[in-house]
Amino acid sequence: MREHVEQMQQMTLADFTQELSGNAPVPGGGGTAALCGALAASLSSMVASLTVGKKKYEAVREDMNALIRDAGRLREEFLNLIDEDAEAFKPLAAAYRLPQGTEEEKGARRYVMEQALSRAAESPLHILEKTQETLTLVRTAARKGSMIAVSDAGCAAAILEAAARCAALNVTVNTRLMGDKEAAGCLERRAQEILAECQKESENIYLSVSSFLQLNQ
Repeated sequence: MREHVEQMQQMTLADFTQELSGNAPVPGGGGTAALCGALAASLSSMVASLTVGKKKYEAVREDMNALIRDAGRLREEFLNLIDEDAEAFKPLAAAYRLPQGTEEEKGARRYVMEQALSRAAESPLHILEKTQETLTLVRTAARKGSMIAVSDAGCAAAILEAAARCAALNVTVNTRLMGDKEAAGCLERRAQEILAECQKESENIYLSVSSFLQLNQ
């Protein structure tokens, strides 16, 4: 694993996918979900950028400019979450290496593990929250954006569904090991609630775009 995982977002695509394909624990599913979110935000911005300046879409110019601004912010936040997810794993990896030869050591290890698992679960939960926020932009892009780019809005919706599914799995893989079942349950329920909403919204957008394209062949 690279020494400075906080710079993971600065990798080239070739380097990132090479790192992803190896035996290092990060980047993994969480970082990949965040990257998907950044790609979807970029696609929604692309739709808006292709809409702004067109006389036919003058009525939605302000909406598209706002979308471009929000999408740029979300893209940066998703990229930061790639690094956040990698950073969140570091204390968990360290906790697994703690000694547990005595009862005192076992107790100390359990405490550290609990804190590390909670942090590791919160990072993909943040990705889920940003995924849900990005879907509102994609919906706007699909409804108001240029028809020549509507397929890109549909692609963004599909990518965000995948991102949400991946992020939710990365919440669960940590909460299932937490000793504090009440705290774990809160994190898990929140993740599943957002996932369900993201799945519904992304499918609605995707099907809407697909139907539009089929009717306008």
